[in-house]
Amino acid sequence: MLSSSLEFLRCVRCGAKLDLDVLESEKEITEGILQCKKCMLEFPILQKIPILWDDFSEYLSSRRILGGKLYKSINSQKLKEFVKKSLNAKHNDRSNLEEKWTRIYQNSKNSKFYLTIKKNLNSLPSSRFVLEHGCSIGILTSHLANSNELVFGVDRSFSAIEHAKKQFKDNLDYFVADSLTPVFGKFQFDLILALNVLEIIEPNVLLKSISKQITKGYFVISDPYDFDRGPGSVRNPIDESSLRTNLSDLGFKISNSTKKPSFIPWNLKLNSRATLNYKVDLIVAQKS
Repeated sequence: MLSSSLEFLRCVRCGAKLDLDVLESEKEITEGILQCKKCMLEFPILQKIPILWDDFSEYLSSRRILGGKLYKSINSQKLKEFVKKSLNAKHNDRSNLEEKWTRIYQNSKNSKFYLTIKKNLNSLPSSRFVLEHGCSIGILTSHLANSNELVFGVDRSFSAIEHAKKQFKDNLDYFVADSLTPVFGKFQFDLILALNVLEIIEPNVLLKSISKQITKGYFVISDPYDFDRGPGSVRNPIDESSLRTNLSDLGFKISNSTKKPSFIPWNLKLNSRATLNYKVDLIVAQKS
């Protein structure tokens, strides 16, 4: 974690500012604890990555394998005790699944989809503050850091963020968090991305939340509308038409080039014998 990021972070439970206890650092904070003085909630920084989860025990309860790996990697005794106390509940473990999808995104980073998105992003004016929801391994977050002042990425997967953090840039930082929690309080961004996440984050709730994060700026969103994912999918799916209607109702003006639905190829290499082929819709919208 960059020490400068502390200025922007807020408690995901009560919205108050956070204090920082640095336990180990190099050019970044590698181990530490973020604490809310108002509600006393604490958030660990592990392997340079803050985990801003309302209930850290709940986060690890479905990631026992990850919890064990993190515990073994910690140098600070204080942080070891913090993680150890959180390793209690047992649910279905997501650790291997998240590691699997991290590898899939790595193997698919040269997909035409990313080239198309980069081309659209390059046509936008440079921004001071940028946020990507569901940033995964940071393919586009890292790209944005080349031409924008300060860029943040948020994702639920520690495995994905761990890979993203391998590429250091002094204007780029990542956080493990739920996009529907107020990680940045009421802070306003100039550009926000949310690519292919509508199947895992309740669409209408996400759109309303993002709308509050932009008073004046751009919003880039894409999705293949693949809501047939069983019990893990969202309750209220939307389609290409209702997505555009909802954005307009929230005060966004959709660019002329993305008013009509698009079908951008996004090929995900699942393994040496299987590829998942999506046709993704892209929208570039603006509040002014």
